[in-house]
Amino acid sequence: MLQTIKKYILIGLLAYGAYFVLDHHFLFEGKKFYLLKKTEPSLEYTFFNMTDRRTESIMKIDALRQDGVGDLLVELGKITEEEKIIFEKKYNEQAQ
Repeated sequence: MLQTIKKYILIGLLAYGAYFVLDHHFLFEGKKFYLLKKTEPSLEYTFFNMTDRRTESIMKIDALRQDGVGDLLVELGKITEEEKIIFEKKYNEQAQ
């Protein structure tokens, strides 16, 4: 009985871990990493390395831009709020 309960707990923890990975972007920059919540669970850009990437090329990615990578870049001091608005407007128009 105890073994069965342990199995169910382990399966539940593994299922939650898988869901957590599918529900977040893991953004790496050097040895630092940042979590960004996705709008819907997927494998698209789950792990993304921002090291040696231009901010414009990061903002160009629809999935990251829609999930708020611009706000993260502003917090990190990589771009200003005005640049974020310009990039979002530019690439949102191109996506449509």
